[in-house]
Amino acid sequence: MATTTQRLTLEEFLKDDDGAEIIYELAAGERVEMPPESTRNIQITFFLIAQFLKLLPAKRLTNKTEIVIAPSIIRVPDLMVLSEELEAALQGRPRSTIMLDMPPPLLVVEVASPGKRNQDRDYRYKRSEYAVRGIIEYWIIDPEQEQVTVLMLVEGFYEEAVFRGGDRVQSQVLEALDLTAEQILRAEID
Repeated sequence: MATTTQRLTLEEFLKDDDGAEIIYELAAGERVEMPPESTRNIQITFFLIAQFLKLLPAKRLTNKTEIVIAPSIIRVPDLMVLSEELEAALQGRPRSTIMLDMPPPLLVVEVASPGKRNQDRDYRYKRSEYAVRGIIEYWIIDPEQEQVTVLMLVEGFYEEAVFRGGDRVQSQVLEALDLTAEQILRAEID
């Protein structure tokens, strides 16, 4: 994973488009290249999109949209559920970026990649960043640990529920969701 040493402002990061298909995040003012996704992570993300589309209109889902957390932090989650207000705010914009003056998404999903650096990013840094941004539900799907962690924002902090195997994943944002952790991790319905 390549990282720049020059600190960038939010404006510089948003202007800097080298035309490459590489996805970057901004972490503490540093442009950080995201590693390519594994086939399994992509399958899990597409499986969730298919399942979420049974519960929500397509315009309320987004994949790989940037979200500004702070002037020096931009993240690119695997999947987000948008409120109607946020979906309307993004319409017609030239770049799919949720700015600080926009409401937060209702739900953010990260499919964790293996490795300590990725674990720290998904379990530690993004956890606190997404809480500060006011995202009411944050999922960490971890194929390596074979678990789905659902974090619910309560009084500014996340409360955690971990689902494994045949446990039914509970979501306040998607109350009608009827999936087990195993179905999500295998990316298939029995």
